[in-house]
Amino acid sequence: MQLPTFRKNQCCFTGPIKDNIRYGKPEATDAEILAVSKKAFAHEFISELHDNYDTLVGERGVKLSGGQRQRVAIARAMLTNAPILILDEATSALDSESEKMIQKALWRLMKDKTTVVIAHD
Repeated sequence: MQLPTFRKNQCCFTGPIKDNIRYGKPEATDAEILAVSKKAFAHEFISELHDNYDTLVGERGVKLSGGQRQRVAIARAMLTNAPILILDEATSALDSESEKMIQKALWRLMKDKTTVVIAHD
């Protein structure tokens, strides 16, 4: 079985947010995307965007903040449901409010998975 890998600079690519989340599981339904987006605390900000889940994120997610890009990446990882996670600086360069949301989402993501967390602080 080949497991998908995601790197920090690959968390978002040109295209709609829903396709960014669906990347690791192309057959995912819109309902599955909505469910993981809520668990990753991404649904709220996505719902406020002009085209919601059809909003284009720009090259490497430039139209999103760092915290928003990380929540999209967490939603993608939740949808993929890989048994092993490697998180490298998962909460670096975030404001304190975004960091709290990311940490809550990460705890949900890591449940029942083997996880390696790398932090340099």
